Amino acid sequence: MKSKQKTKKIISKRFKITKKGKVLRRQAFRRHLNVKKTAKRKRRLKKVIETKKVYAKKIKKILGR
Repeated sequence: MKSKQKTKKIISKRFKITKKGKVLRRQAFRRHLNVKKTAKRKRRLKKVIETKKVYAKKIKKILGR
């Protein structure tokens, strides 16, 4: 009997897969040192963006999709 692959929990918390199979992620550089960043830049960093296809393939494999 073949054992099932366990999901990497940290990956499942950081990435979301849409119905069409796109992998979404949050942007970096918004945790601290925000005083010197402009409001426009902070608004842009708030958005969830699509991961590059190269990484998306690897992430899907880890998540078992």
